[in-house]
Amino acid sequence: MYEIFVGLRFIKAGNNSNFINFISFLSTAGIALGVATLIIVLSVMNGFQKEVRDKMLGVLAHVELITRNAEFSELENIREKVSKHPDVVGIAPFIDAKSILLGDGRLEGVFVKGIDPDLENEVSDILKLTSTSRDSLLPPGSFNVFIGKQLADKLALEYGDSIILISTESPASVLGFVPRIKKFKISGIFDTGHFQYDSNLIVCNKEDVKKFFRYSTIDGLRIRLNDMNNAPSFANEIKILIGDKYIVRDWTYENKNWFAAVQIEKKMMTIILMLIIGVAAFNLVSMLVMTVSEKKSDIAILRTMGATKKSILLIFFTQGICLGLIGVFSGLVLGSVGALNVGDIVRVVEVTFGFEVLPEGIYLIDKVPSDLRLEDMFSIGVVSLFLTVLSTIYPCLKAMSLEPAAALRYE
Repeated sequence: MYEIFVGLRFIKAGNNSNFINFISFLSTAGIALGVATLIIVLSVMNGFQKEVRDKMLGVLAHVELITRNAEFSELENIREKVSKHPDVVGIAPFIDAKSILLGDGRLEGVFVKGIDPDLENEVSDILKLTSTSRDSLLPPGSFNVFIGKQLADKLALEYGDSIILISTESPASVLGFVPRIKKFKISGIFDTGHFQYDSNLIVCNKEDVKKFFRYSTIDGLRIRLNDMNNAPSFANEIKILIGDKYIVRDWTYENKNWFAAVQIEKKMMTIILMLIIGVAAFNLVSMLVMTVSEKKSDIAILRTMGATKKSILLIFFTQGICLGLIGVFSGLVLGSVGALNVGDIVRVVEVTFGFEVLPEGIYLIDKVPSDLRLEDMFSIGVVSLFLTVLSTIYPCLKAMSLEPAAALRYE
């Protein structure tokens, strides 16, 4: 097919058409940069979701059953029922409470989670993420605690230090409000990488939590499944099984507004960057139109030699598609390399300009993650090629409709 050969020759417009060649280069480079930017942005946003989710699930269970001041026998009956479900791989009891921590002369509001050290590894990784974490470090009655690294650094606390927890309960007393106070010993420091948990969570044996807080606790069961993505449907099944007394929530409930915001941002960024790719693709229109105007005499000669209108259309279609393919393929390669090395790129930027991209305390994680997905690359490539094809239609029709006599009139 000579049309392809001629179309490839037309990509280099000629020695006297440097401006057209420059526009052609800019159009191709624009497509490549747009595709690369979209791949990197989507990979970073996917990485944010995955990183935050994984760090959350290092502390959270896939599903939680919650009630207030449940009887032990009640929890055991529920546990026996739920454990028969084929998707369940682990169940452990827990107790939650809120408290005020006094350490280094400062007061901090904290969440206290009471666990069963013998069963906790079945539902979370909190013990694995704790230095010197062994079951013997949280025996019942010891009033030992694990605290987060951020909290320890903030209050200058170390292993073996003591902290004071103040209960927010208000028991009846002739003296009025008298808070309950208890000294606890730090026997481990955990580092989940999730700022929210590392800065305000304290882990203790559930028996000690029950004994100290008494009436203001939230009791329940933590459940881990074979597949965390089945948690919402599993939660709905369990609600039917155990009735309305228990609140059942899955891991997506925690920070669900954050996840929803990320999804919206991801969709909006995709639309915006696709428009940028569209602008770059439609730059091909102006370049091809200029090429058609320059090649009027060549088109006329080809027509007088027997080339059909369809052949002329294929020549310029080949030119536009080849430039689009070069831009899209270059963008896919550049975007993949950038997405796989985004952490190193960010570190270079931080060192060069002297600022933190993700300051601790503002974001949930402290590094820029990336999760490159083949389905994203495929979708971006297909849509970009479609926009490229769309941008070649008008110039091809213009070239096809050119009459030889009109083109050669002033030659």
